[in-house]
Amino acid sequence: MTSVLLLLLLLPTTSLSSSSHSPSTSAARRFSKIYAFGDSYTDTGNTHSADGPYSFGYVSSPPYGTTFFHRSTNRYSDGRLVVDFLTTALSLPFLPPYLAVARNPSGALHGVNFAVAGSTAIEHEFYVQNNITIDVTPQSLMTQLGWFQKHVEAAGTAAGMDEALFWVGEIGANDYAYSSLSSVSPSIVQDLAVRNVFSFLEALLNKGAKYIVVQGLPLTGCLPLSMTVAPQDDRDDIGCVASVNKQSSTHNTLLLNKLNELRRRYPKAVISYADYHGAHHAIMKNPAAHGFTETFKTCCGSGGGAYNFDLFATCGSPGVNKACSDPAKFVNWDGVHLTEAMYKAVANMFFNRGYCRPGFDVLLSSKGDAAK
Repeated sequence: MTSVLLLLLLLPTTSLSSSSHSPSTSAARRFSKIYAFGDSYTDTGNTHSADGPYSFGYVSSPPYGTTFFHRSTNRYSDGRLVVDFLTTALSLPFLPPYLAVARNPSGALHGVNFAVAGSTAIEHEFYVQNNITIDVTPQSLMTQLGWFQKHVEAAGTAAGMDEALFWVGEIGANDYAYSSLSSVSPSIVQDLAVRNVFSFLEALLNKGAKYIVVQGLPLTGCLPLSMTVAPQDDRDDIGCVASVNKQSSTHNTLLLNKLNELRRRYPKAVISYADYHGAHHAIMKNPAAHGFTETFKTCCGSGGGAYNFDLFATCGSPGVNKACSDPAKFVNWDGVHLTEAMYKAVANMFFNRGYCRPGFDVLLSSKGDAAK
């Protein structure tokens, strides 16, 4: 049992109601499309219960989606993700999952979401070669790149590369989770994960992408799953698992170095870093300011206790079909994924509180200047 828990320690796996939660309305129409990539924090429907990560294999069941959509849309939350708040802020419809429009690109006039729950930065062959196959989602970031290339070929000029914002959700947490019990050094996993994200971004830029937002990893050590498994003496200043958060922080530092390299090599592109780790930390330091009263307990879980989390009876599974009465007060939804309220708070930090660098105002004004 312990080995399974450790293996899954980091498994994840992202309309704004007021102007205070969105980029300026004058800039809202400057992007006509969004192309999104990532894992379960960004996936809007490419994963269903039958093909999702085993321990969180009930995303198609209630109470997923209960807050906003009032039904499951195969998002790993009670409602909208960060990418959904982005589309609304830019006056665009929610992004369809790629697998729903793959045969009909005309159904994706305003963009596509290629993200897959459980997806990795490192290609699947690496895990097969190292005998790491338990619950490993076969789709990687490079799978998503292949899907994107197929979409562009099918859509032709309608792909609208010049008019598109490329949204790269957090990716890499699953790589650390899948390899945690293997003989592969964490430093090797970290190096490969960051290098693969770099190669992925380079491919997008060579394809013609000009406006890219890249998210770092969140505070994976603040998830109820991590808190349940880690020893009590492994805690940081906000009560989360110190070793796991340090791993995510180091990953983000290496990623940012790679982004700076890409900025030098592609000076005409605007590459923004979305500091998920910093935004998440700021909210956890002062949760009441964002309306949260429960920072560690899951809204949809079982087992009670400090975290209300049981890996073998997760949200949506038989007997776990009811959520807390007020998800907006909770940071955590199911033990690994966040509530709509938390995703909305993170989106606000990205759009308006300086946790995107360069900021959204720079990104949008650059797009506006290019259109003149």
